[in-house]
Amino acid sequence: MKTNFTKGIGLLSILLILTLVVLTGCNNSNTEPKKEKTSEQTAKKEAFPITITDDEGKKVKIEKKPEKIVSVTPSNTEIAFALGLEDQIVGVSDFDNYPQEALKKEKVGAQELNIEKMLSLQPDLALLDTYHYKNHAEVIKQLKEAGTAVVIVNSTKNTFDQVYDSIELLGRATGTSKKAETIVKDMKDKLAEVKEKAAKVKEKKRVWVEVAPQPDIYTTGKGTFMQEMLDTIGAVNVAEGQQGWVKVNEEEAVKYNPDVVITTYGYYVKNSAQQVLSRKGWSAVPAVKNKQVFDVNSDTVTRPGPRLVEGVEALGKSIYPDIYK
Repeated sequence: MKTNFTKGIGLLSILLILTLVVLTGCNNSNTEPKKEKTSEQTAKKEAFPITITDDEGKKVKIEKKPEKIVSVTPSNTEIAFALGLEDQIVGVSDFDNYPQEALKKEKVGAQELNIEKMLSLQPDLALLDTYHYKNHAEVIKQLKEAGTAVVIVNSTKNTFDQVYDSIELLGRATGTSKKAETIVKDMKDKLAEVKEKAAKVKEKKRVWVEVAPQPDIYTTGKGTFMQEMLDTIGAVNVAEGQQGWVKVNEEEAVKYNPDVVITTYGYYVKNSAQQVLSRKGWSAVPAVKNKQVFDVNSDTVTRPGPRLVEGVEALGKSIYPDIYK
């Protein structure tokens, strides 16, 4: 997967996938049913000081409920806003584009961090990415020396369960565990509804996902949200034999002979679906012949945050409109 702070910025995000990211594996499923959390357990999570373990396995002590937060990855920012922390968020990454309120916050960098700006905002809590952890030890040191708690959240997560973990982690770090639990439950409930509808699919459609257009065509295989999403709605990813984000030539793409083509780059390529329909040599492909080419919002199918269920629903409506109304 691509690093989170670059999601939603076009072809650059695809290139960063190949250079910055090592795919993470899926979590092992727990066969024992989870017990319902009591109000007393939730209250304990809200109490400060609190010590949590972040995605790098580091123990982080947070002395009090954060009043000022900087978030330097779009997924963390989306989660923080969903947790109701709009007033506490004082700085975001250069690429944060959702929700609209995030555009009004101070920009503090992305891959390269503006430590001067970050320190000037005097944050209690900084939400960083695994990339920052590996490449910006000095920045992290300066933040800690200034009294800022630093929590690392791995934005290369590839499964819904891993995203639920991130939401609950940020809930604990910010004293909003109850809200985090509500968000996760809502996501799970909606996903269950989608899976229920998937049972009505009689003939699975074969789908080609195109995450970058000609001349450098990229598709998505196993180890990505798109794979899990297509499985969830009852569709077949024609590139499921591939791993992660893969560059293919046009001849290879045509040979997949999909029933449906999904593009995810309509935000920076005008009329993306029409461009696929107009390609030479694609006229015999069922998806082109039957005009089954659709664009979906890239951020909702690649960004590990609360909107992933929207992405699943959008795919369902595009591929099986009669079932996912």
